[in-house]
Amino acid sequence: MVYNYGTVKALFRIEVRILPGVAFTLALAAFLLGACTVGPSFRRPEAPKAGSYTVAHLPAKTESAPVAGGAAQRFRMAEKIPVRWWRLFHSPGLDGLIRLGLARNPTLSAARAALDVAYENERSTAGALLYPAIDAKASASREKFSSAAFGQPSAPGIVFNLFNVSASVSYVFDLFGGARRSLEALEADVDYQRFLLEGAYVTLSANIVAAAVKEASLRAQLAATRQILATEQAGLRIMERQYALGGVSLPDVLAQKAQLAAVRAQLPPLEKAFSDVRHQLAVLAGTLPGNSGGLPEVDLDSLRLPRELPVSLPSRLVRQRPDIRASEALLHAASAQIGVATADMLPQITFTGGIGSETTEVHDLLGRNSSIWDLGISLLQPVFHGGELSARRRAAVYAYKQALAQYQETVLVAFQNVADALRAVDRDAAALRAQAGAWAAARESFLIARKQFRLGAVSYLSLLNAERQYRQATINLVLARAARLSDTAALFQALGGGWEAAPIAKRDSGCRLTAASAGADKQ
Repeated sequence: MVYNYGTVKALFRIEVRILPGVAFTLALAAFLLGACTVGPSFRRPEAPKAGSYTVAHLPAKTESAPVAGGAAQRFRMAEKIPVRWWRLFHSPGLDGLIRLGLARNPTLSAARAALDVAYENERSTAGALLYPAIDAKASASREKFSSAAFGQPSAPGIVFNLFNVSASVSYVFDLFGGARRSLEALEADVDYQRFLLEGAYVTLSANIVAAAVKEASLRAQLAATRQILATEQAGLRIMERQYALGGVSLPDVLAQKAQLAAVRAQLPPLEKAFSDVRHQLAVLAGTLPGNSGGLPEVDLDSLRLPRELPVSLPSRLVRQRPDIRASEALLHAASAQIGVATADMLPQITFTGGIGSETTEVHDLLGRNSSIWDLGISLLQPVFHGGELSARRRAAVYAYKQALAQYQETVLVAFQNVADALRAVDRDAAALRAQAGAWAAARESFLIARKQFRLGAVSYLSLLNAERQYRQATINLVLARAARLSDTAALFQALGGGWEAAPIAKRDSGCRLTAASAGADKQ
């Protein structure tokens, strides 16, 4: 180990007086310490040169439909996404679910712990590589030597006590920056874990929104299906009475029973899906599925479709998506490892020293004649390792190329996610408009059939058929509304979820990475 110029000042002054040549070497090495760092200096990859996310130009706004949730949505280019973007849906139930999830979800707790582990590893390695190791030692022993060792086998043995108090200092000069590159890689790992934590926040909030929308959709589908079932049951009762009077044939009755059974068969899968999504929401909120009954409920009518959709510029996407930033951190770490492998091939200078006292009597430990010291410097230059070091460096270069390819793939997938979400939002609006037209026609047909039935112009079965078509159109409309809400949430997630403005993880004055409170109100 080497003395740290500025950390062990007292010992350094002693060694200057004793060995000025070594002190000069130390000063020269300290100068070289900041003058040379081998390996490539990391440069952040440039953002893709893209003017838009999709081939076809996006309209300024989507189509609208004259139904609830059918308002047109405007694309606001070059605008930032709000941190609490889910509040754009104006649903207290949804806000409550996300607040619970951000506060109690174990995935976030695990991500925060992983961030703390990465930070402490960085700090530990920094202490080992950048600062001298200073150790204090005290020992006491009672020993006996045989006089035969001194050529007097007949003489009695020698018994004595030995007391030792000493301090040692060691330090390895980072002449070529290998230690600094190692720390650079660990700092990149801290960044990687931080971006994973950011991504966990975005993913959790998006998953809760998607599950809440699905729950609201299933609740509406169940209500409409039960109404259809009631209609079919009423129709069967009428046909059975008509069959008893000879008004219809047995095949007609059996056909109605089959229709009723088909509708009844739709209920169990819907009920299963509804219970599944409630259980999913419970887990996302950090509680047991058995406690899902106490969670806030979300109805489709309580969710308002966001009218304004902020869309980041393509050049900003690489700075907003946590998964891209995480992949960039891995690329940074791979770049630093090239420097570490390169430094391992170059000379290493180690400086060691120690001072203390050794005596056979305790009261003489502070005496002048009992003092001991040592000072040493060593140079290590790898000469032949069977190609190990050069192969290790080549492996680091290939690992960097692999990380670069993975980064490029992450960017491509991110752009695909945004393009898919933008196109989905636009086409969902068109689909809702078409479903709204079909629903309006089915509703008008049902209203006319009901009026005609009251006037005796049509049979009750005709009325039931019109009502069944209307209820089915209602289910299709519910699915179309839910698709718009889900794909809107997917767009916010694809664009990064506004994490960049949230103090989820930051460095304090001590350079420590800390996770902020998980509460939604503190983001």
